[in-house]
Amino acid sequence: MRRYDIEIGYLCQSRKFCWIGYRLYDIGCDSGFGCATAKRLDSLGFEVFATVLDTNSEGAQDLLRTCSSRLTLLQVDITQPQQVQQALMDTRAKLGLRGLWGLVNNAGVCVHFGDSELSLVSNFRGCMEVNFFGTLSVTQSFLPLLRRAKGRIVTISSPAGDLPFPCLSAYGSSKAALNLFMNTLRHELTQWGVNVSTVLPAAFKTGQSSNQAYWEQQHKNLLQSLSPSLLEEYGEDYLSETKDLFQSHARTANPDLSPVVNTIVEALLTPSLSRATTPGPGWDSCTSSTATAPSASATSSSRNCSCRRS
Repeated sequence: MRRYDIEIGYLCQSRKFCWIGYRLYDIGCDSGFGCATAKRLDSLGFEVFATVLDTNSEGAQDLLRTCSSRLTLLQVDITQPQQVQQALMDTRAKLGLRGLWGLVNNAGVCVHFGDSELSLVSNFRGCMEVNFFGTLSVTQSFLPLLRRAKGRIVTISSPAGDLPFPCLSAYGSSKAALNLFMNTLRHELTQWGVNVSTVLPAAFKTGQSSNQAYWEQQHKNLLQSLSPSLLEEYGEDYLSETKDLFQSHARTANPDLSPVVNTIVEALLTPSLSRATTPGPGWDSCTSSTATAPSASATSSSRNCSCRRS
């Protein structure tokens, strides 16, 4: 299973918005939003703890080359409780008695695309393990430090968690669980002075989603998992059309990650902001009418989705 764009961040407590001296813990900086956010915050003067799945990866080495000496590279997989707890202990050792100003969750993996009937239960579990349970584990672990600082939680989710996009039921279900958890947490943490924001990016070129070979492999895995009867009833042409649509939309995804990075930084630093959205056209065109069989028009609307206040 390929996990990508997994990000967690924190900033140490300060009574003033003085950027120099802030500490940020950033998980999942191998590529995508995590890598771009780590670079941006480092350039603003934050002390960044960037965590990656592989310290020898191209993205990890790029961070070491381009960022200042304030950046520390760590290896963390949020689906491994021992690694999450080790990250927490490392954080406490650096902070001492100070709390955390900000936590940014950006866990994202899509292990399967296809109609719900064609999806294995393991596909749903794979998405939930990273997109929901991993984020839940990290958020619960760091909450005591966040409450101490009356800090921020910023979670990167997806419009697929709010709208029924065809062929993304496994991914969308995990994001729906994440959205509801964060919405509930927003109310529960009000008494502690902790703000909770959710960002729902549109289609951006991040991680494996922009890799054409990834979609080909997904299609191959789908064909191999189907029973002969299901394959005959749905037909290979239908499955190939679905794959081609996803590939075409991946090719036209936005390579500029700055709208999302800007929103993350704004959510962390704006004193009164409790909810965040990513600017961009297309959200109004995304309605429940997308809950139909895959078609060019339905999938086109999902490609253009930006974000809305959650």
